[in-house]
Amino acid sequence: MAVDEAKEQVRLVTGVGKEAEKLTRKLRTIQTVLHDAEKRQIKEETVRLWLDQLRDACYDMEDVLGEWNTAKLKLQIDGVDDHENDALVPKKKVCSFFPAASCFACKPIFLRRRIALKMKDINETLDDIAKQKAEFGFAVNVINSNERADQRVPSISLIDESEIFGRETQKNDLVNKLLCESSEEQKGPCVISLVGMGGIGKTTLAQLAYNNDDVKNHFEKRIWVCVSDPFDVFRIARAIIEALTGSAPNFGEFQSLMQHVQGCVEGKKFLLVLDDVWNKDYSKWGPFYNCLKNGLHGSKILITTRDETTAHIMKSTDIIPIDLLSEKECWSIFESLAFFGKSMEGCENLEKIGREIVGKCKGLPLAVKTIGSLLWSKSTEEEWQNILKSEIWEHEGIERGLLAPLLLSYNELPSKVKHCFSYCAVFPKDFEIWKYKLINLWMAQGYLNEKGNKEMEDIGEEYFNILASSSFFQEFKTDGDGKVYKCKMHDLVHDLAQFICRNECLTVKIHGGEESIMSSFEQKKVLHLMLTIDGGTSVPIAIWDNVWNNVKRMRRLRSLLVEGGDYSWSSKVLPRLFDKLTCLRALTLETHGGYNFIKEIPTNIEKLIHLKYLSLASQTGIKKLPETVCELYNLERLNITSCNHLRELPQGIGKLRKLMYLDNDDTSCLRYLPVGIGELINLRRVTKFVVGGGYNRACSLGSLKKLNLLRQCSIRGLGGVSDVGEARRAELEKKKNLSDLELHFGHLRDGDEEQAGRRENEEDEDERLLEALGAPPNLKRLEIYQYRGRRNVVPINWFMSLTNLRDLSLFWWRNCEHLPPLGKLKSLESLLIYGMQSVKRVGNEFLGVESDTDGFSVIAFPKLKHLEFEDMEELEEWDFRTAIKGEIIIMPRLSCLTILSCRKLKAVPNHLLQKSTLQNLEIFGECPILQERCRKETGELICHIPKISIA
Repeated sequence: MAVDEAKEQVRLVTGVGKEAEKLTRKLRTIQTVLHDAEKRQIKEETVRLWLDQLRDACYDMEDVLGEWNTAKLKLQIDGVDDHENDALVPKKKVCSFFPAASCFACKPIFLRRRIALKMKDINETLDDIAKQKAEFGFAVNVINSNERADQRVPSISLIDESEIFGRETQKNDLVNKLLCESSEEQKGPCVISLVGMGGIGKTTLAQLAYNNDDVKNHFEKRIWVCVSDPFDVFRIARAIIEALTGSAPNFGEFQSLMQHVQGCVEGKKFLLVLDDVWNKDYSKWGPFYNCLKNGLHGSKILITTRDETTAHIMKSTDIIPIDLLSEKECWSIFESLAFFGKSMEGCENLEKIGREIVGKCKGLPLAVKTIGSLLWSKSTEEEWQNILKSEIWEHEGIERGLLAPLLLSYNELPSKVKHCFSYCAVFPKDFEIWKYKLINLWMAQGYLNEKGNKEMEDIGEEYFNILASSSFFQEFKTDGDGKVYKCKMHDLVHDLAQFICRNECLTVKIHGGEESIMSSFEQKKVLHLMLTIDGGTSVPIAIWDNVWNNVKRMRRLRSLLVEGGDYSWSSKVLPRLFDKLTCLRALTLETHGGYNFIKEIPTNIEKLIHLKYLSLASQTGIKKLPETVCELYNLERLNITSCNHLRELPQGIGKLRKLMYLDNDDTSCLRYLPVGIGELINLRRVTKFVVGGGYNRACSLGSLKKLNLLRQCSIRGLGGVSDVGEARRAELEKKKNLSDLELHFGHLRDGDEEQAGRRENEEDEDERLLEALGAPPNLKRLEIYQYRGRRNVVPINWFMSLTNLRDLSLFWWRNCEHLPPLGKLKSLESLLIYGMQSVKRVGNEFLGVESDTDGFSVIAFPKLKHLEFEDMEELEEWDFRTAIKGEIIIMPRLSCLTILSCRKLKAVPNHLLQKSTLQNLEIFGECPILQERCRKETGELICHIPKISIA
């Protein structure tokens, strides 16, 4: 009976397919005019309202189709499938590692009816929208230039300008004002204000002065606070204290905060920059200024504001108006961007049009930079004329003269990238945006669709670069490889994003009061919400009760991003959230430090059926996740990084068939992964794949067999694996997508229990295990920890097969006396050797090559750029002399050499120190012999190296 009933349910649910097809066809027809409609909405309010209707209908459609597809997926996972509505037969029995689940057949029959009725309503709504579409007479867009998915994407460096045009004189004047001593009559710090319209360069000028070397040396403390609107006294006070002391206080009373600020600045000469101030109420500024008077004489406060009235209210002693740039200065900015890499002939034809366009930018640097970045990708006179003659130049909007260039750039974005841009309005102004987190959120909202062999993360990277090259992002931070990992948005660009998304994105700061929270919501149709919670703040249930009662459409929320430090939740908050916010695609409940955490995830999390991204990072109070997490069939990314007390994952994790990213690093109590992990064939990343450990419910190395889409994996607990056959069953050598791998040969202990899976003859076992694992053919990064192979036996063939390896790190190989012949790795660019306590000498064996018998030179480490030896306590000699005589070229591209805590090492080969390619030499820690030698004897050898650090 149960099986028959289940079959009937499937037939009912899948019968909704025809309605779904109707929805899709109608939507595609309407979408053909979107390009024209988006342009016209700027000047036509009726078009804007029509687009709002269409957007709401699309969201409803996504929700109902998601509910329908989830129901189908659940049936398939539970072992029942339909084959085009004919004979339905149960699949194989559900695997034993799944928990008992209620049969879909037991669910009420009104599920199908509810979905069908929703689709019918949406179809009727789309009919009305389609009729209105005809009345507007939109132009049908067949092929859009802005829809070229594979358009050229310039590198980040093109738009991250280090040279500032036209501000040198004002910068010098500002620096002089900051450095000059105040008069003796001045009580309290001098206030200097930079005043000018948005996009004119106030913040840039303040940054130039703030980072000036003379300014850095003049002030004991420098503090930068982005204020924006409103003038939040709690947040500003905490930011000042955190900058001065390194930690934010938990005071809830304003008076206590002010006293703390007063104590922190006492006796210190400081520079405080308050960027983007809008305050016109002296009663808010007065208490701040009074407590800052405790600072040392000569302290300064630098303010940037768009309004001279604000400057006067803040009692400025100097008001510096920021002038518009001259036409010549604007042209210099524009030319450096729009004509970059173009031929002289092409530039001559476009220069006249370009100068007219620059004239329309009215001397605003941000406007010039934005339009210059846009025109870089356009090379014909017709394209430039279209920009020059656009009606958007006549639009008066967010800020005089600036909205037009931003809107022109926005209109040229591919439609998917437009969604990505407007989503950024969910972050507060001046927020440091982590690129990888932003891409995760885009993915959760469905903005990144796979194209052929391209992964969604790669597409997200491409979209990020498009936005960056269009000057929608700025203030980039890069890693050692020059890759951007953080950025910000200019506040006016943020205004544009907010304007485009029609208040669907909202940021709310919580520091204790319910009234301030509720005033933020008003009656907006919020879809994406970020809560920034100050340290020490409780999140009471009453706040959420008010939200539900006053904002009826909060049920449609698709993103809830909670950021903060030491905050606490009422135990009733999360169950209420999960009951109401059933449309969520992204939920982040992260914390950064503190002691009050979420203790438990409620079981009704299963109601979030659309959820694709769940982050509980650093929630150290959570010890386990409920089994109902496994009902989140659409989940693509689970982040439990730094959940230090989490002991196990749900046994039914194998039901999360769409899961692509499991970020579970820094989970010291997590001793095993459930067997079901091996069923997650869509996994791209597992940051901690724990094997063995003697647990019956634990996955093994063989669980990796089906995970052929893995790109990144860290395998832990290899020291407890004794079955070489199990390693072979992992079939790592077949994983063509795997590019980043860590192998940890250490044991995992569990309290005081006896070591599980302890092995005899560990040296032999590690050798056989490594060989049996097989080398992934396209590996680019590899780290191997605590390998205990025999003293002089290294799996050379295993290493030599890694022809694409670029980055290699070897840690704590306790039995290794001679380094492997790594010089044969033709693609290796970075090498770290750490903690090899038995290595006493590095010689020719490290190079792995011999001179050619025909007299031709051979190259060892042909592409190596960075080499680091660290914590090599017994290393005494490093000598390649015989190799050099044999015409072996060694490390021809070496640019950075680092030696750390090698206390017995006597010398570095002169051949390496003399290299003209060497740009950076670092000798740190306990290296007494080497440090002394470098100071005295080898000075002439190393004087050509640009950067030398010996400490």
